[in-house]
Amino acid sequence: MKKYAIIVAGGSGSRMRSNLPKQFIEIGGLPVLMHTLIRFKEAFADINLILVLPDNQFDFWEELCQKHHFTVAHQLVKGGNSRFQSGKNGLSVIETDGIVAVHDGVRPFVSTDIIRESFEVAQEKGTAVVSVASKDSVRVNGQAIDRQTVRLIQTPQTFQVSIIKKAFETEELSTFTDDASVVEFAGFEINLIEGSYENIKITTPEDLEWAEIILKRNA
Repeated sequence: MKKYAIIVAGGSGSRMRSNLPKQFIEIGGLPVLMHTLIRFKEAFADINLILVLPDNQFDFWEELCQKHHFTVAHQLVKGGNSRFQSGKNGLSVIETDGIVAVHDGVRPFVSTDIIRESFEVAQEKGTAVVSVASKDSVRVNGQAIDRQTVRLIQTPQTFQVSIIKKAFETEELSTFTDDASVVEFAGFEINLIEGSYENIKITTPEDLEWAEIILKRNA
């Protein structure tokens, strides 16, 4: 079984109040994005890593790789104007069947166990999407709903290659919030697996503070 991971990183750093895109901010001496790539390589030594970046960030990324002597093999792919287009561009370089995970580049703390489980479930059932329960009460349009029915969706979102490629043949819709929503729209069932509250998406300065805490705790 061929294994792929499409790591999507298209952030600008605006919510981080930084001129440096959030995927390049250093934590623990390495850019966030390098931590993410390393984690997938730790999960599967034979995984094919595909990194989707805006093409105007390619040169800077190459400079960072040289600076940090980063040697984890990966293929660079030009990002699109939306998450849908970036995902589609990443899929376009996969030419064989197998299992592919799509993951946010700024989620560096996903565990190797979660990555491996997502591949196992996707191989068996076709899809596997990481999620956690909501800790907070939830309201929709002012109305309270049972939080036991709510799941907060994370990444990786992992699929049989044939399924996600078929799903991405559709035109982009504004209702697509992630890769799972595209696959579900195509008629495929989404299987949820348990995630982790440490699997944070680093988008704000507060997230960066929490990231440093997680790094120290797991050192």
